[in-house]
Amino acid sequence: MATSPDNKLHELLEEFGTAMLATRTPEGQLRARPMGLAEVEQDGTLWFLTSKSSAKVDELARDGHAAVTMQSKTKFVSVSGTATPVEDRARVARLWKIEWKAWFPGGKDDPDLVLLRFNADTGEYWDNSGTSGIKYLIEAGKALLTGTRPEVGDDPKVHAKVTL
Repeated sequence: MATSPDNKLHELLEEFGTAMLATRTPEGQLRARPMGLAEVEQDGTLWFLTSKSSAKVDELARDGHAAVTMQSKTKFVSVSGTATPVEDRARVARLWKIEWKAWFPGGKDDPDLVLLRFNADTGEYWDNSGTSGIKYLIEAGKALLTGTRPEVGDDPKVHAKVTL
């Protein structure tokens, strides 16, 4: 049974533990920083933990639009949407990982800790793993030899744009 692009996007999102979160600075510049993923929901909602006093919280208060990107050697994901700080100590307790204590010395009850909820509106992925990667390499090689562009097609197992 074929996997829908929505499900494929979700599967790929769950493979990553770290993402780059991009926000807009007060000067209008885009700024990205690495963030540990705390949770991925089926609808594409992503959860992060952050510091209430961080610049990203101030940036999101001015403009909630954000983008999240992830990549490995053969897999790439980009999602766009809005991000909002959320106070939810029960969710923090459920998601808490001991390694986060390095960032939040007070642990899951650290007063500076806040959740960041990213609501994805759109997403796009590229998956060149397995046989898809081999097919891509063959097409890229043919293109190099013939001076043309690779014909990679529109296979939703490899690439799709998703509205969430």
